[in-house]
Order: sequence, then structure tokens, then C-alpha cells
Amino acid sequence: MSAQLDQYQHENMTWVRSLEFFKQENAHLKDRLAAVVDKTSDKYFLAQAEHFQNQFIIKDEFIDELKHDINEQSRIMRDYSKKTLINGSADSFTSLQERLRDQMQYLEKDFGELKNEFNNYLTEQIFG
Repeated sequence: MSAQLDQYQHENMTWVRSLEFFKQENAHLKDRLAAVVDKTSDKYFLAQAEHFQNQFIIKDEFIDELKHDINEQSRIMRDYSKKTLINGSADSFTSLQERLRDQMQYLEKDFGELKNEFNNYLTEQIFG
């Protein structure tokens, strides 16, 4: 059981670092959007810019919630004694860890798609 918890803790620390990167990348995308919006008055472009801004805000909220859940999972694992874990709490840690893993995979895929969609849109608008 101790090896399993060590693995979960390692996985959680890796996820927190990834979330920090996504947060920074999201801030960069918002800055890029603001810089481009400052240079245009096209109503269609501004509507699309608002769409992307909303998506970036949603990503920030999702990242914050996921980071909170990961940190809470880590805190609970640290607080439980090994005796308590051996007596039956391991299943709840495993199911939560699997849910967190699924959410991280979703974020990685969804964030990558949003970033690509945004960059492709800007490229079309600037060079199209």
C-alpha cells in the first residue's frame, strides 16, 4: 500500500507542475489575444475574440478546481495513517486518483485543441 500511495503522491506532484504550466500558457494566450484585439475593430473578429476569452477563463477555472482537488487528495493521503489505509480506505484513494487522472487527460487534450484552434484562427485573420 505504501508504494501505491508514493506513486499517487508522485503523480499528484507531476500534475500540479503541469497545471502551473497550463496556467502560464493560458495567461500567455490571453495576453496575445489582448494584443491582437487592440489592433482591430472588426465586429466579427471581436465576437470570436470574446469566444476565445471566455474559453480561456473557463480553462483557468477548471485548472484551479483541478489543482484544488489534487492538493486535497495529497493532503488526505498524508494525513491518514498507514493503519487506516490498510483497513480499507485504499479503494477511495484509487477511485479518486483515477478520476483525477481522467480529468488531467481531458485538460491536456482540450487545452491543446483550444490553443491550436486559437493560433490557427489568428493566423487566418492576420495572414488570410
